[in-house]
Amino acid sequence: MRHTRAIQVDAYARDDGLWDLDARITDVKTRDIALASGLREGGDPVHDLKLRITINRELVIVDAEAASDAVPYPGYCDTIAPAYKSLIGLSLTNHFRLRLKDRLSGVLGCTHLTELSLILPTAAIQAYANDVIKTRDGDGADESTVRPFQLDRCYALRVDGPAVAKYYPRWHVKPVPS
Repeated sequence: MRHTRAIQVDAYARDDGLWDLDARITDVKTRDIALASGLREGGDPVHDLKLRITINRELVIVDAEAASDAVPYPGYCDTIAPAYKSLIGLSLTNHFRLRLKDRLSGVLGCTHLTELSLILPTAAIQAYANDVIKTRDGDGADESTVRPFQLDRCYALRVDGPAVAKYYPRWHVKPVPS
């Protein structure tokens, strides 16, 4: 092995009804490497970047903070953190990735922090599942007139597929022959 990239997102429900998503990305080489900024010893992170967003129950970002604890160009890479305040006001479920690109792609942001931002919508949905967003999994007879949120959001849960036929039969539609 020569390199490990690790991404982790922890979600915290706050007492004020908001949620914090703490995301972190690290890149670690197994051997010493020469960087323009100097030698980085094997096992020491080349990148150790953090992004915390605070979201409301509607999945809108109300605060954002970035931190760069290890970077290949100290004094340069680690000055971009304030740019990530531009995430405030974005909805994680309404064209988030497009708006992220407009605000923080290329020289407007850090490649790695922006890449880390891309996973925030699905991480938030997973955090909210059966806590904020009721998926109605295992609820027995489902009397709601509103289709479960997760249907038609991925291949397995397409409404014309066998998983929906089995687990959400009320919402299953027959596949259209091609």
